[in-house]
Amino acid sequence: MAEQTLVEAPPAGFVERRQRDQGAAVAGATGFERRQFRDGNRSARPEVAELANSIDDYKVAHHRRFITFEELFDVMTSLGYHR
Repeated sequence: MAEQTLVEAPPAGFVERRQRDQGAAVAGATGFERRQFRDGNRSARPEVAELANSIDDYKVAHHRRFITFEELFDVMTSLGYHR
């Protein structure tokens, strides 16, 4: 019986995926937030758009994906809402 040989391919290099890539480094330098909370479908009412923009600004400033009702109330009072 003939001896079997394995063809060895050069070992693939280890890819470190946890390191920040160049795009992230450049994004941090320019202040551009990679994840954006805004979408293109805003309300036609300017008051609603102002509230939505204020909430999005709050989320970006405080690094929050979701906010509590108390934080929502704080955003609303900053816009001049009072009961």
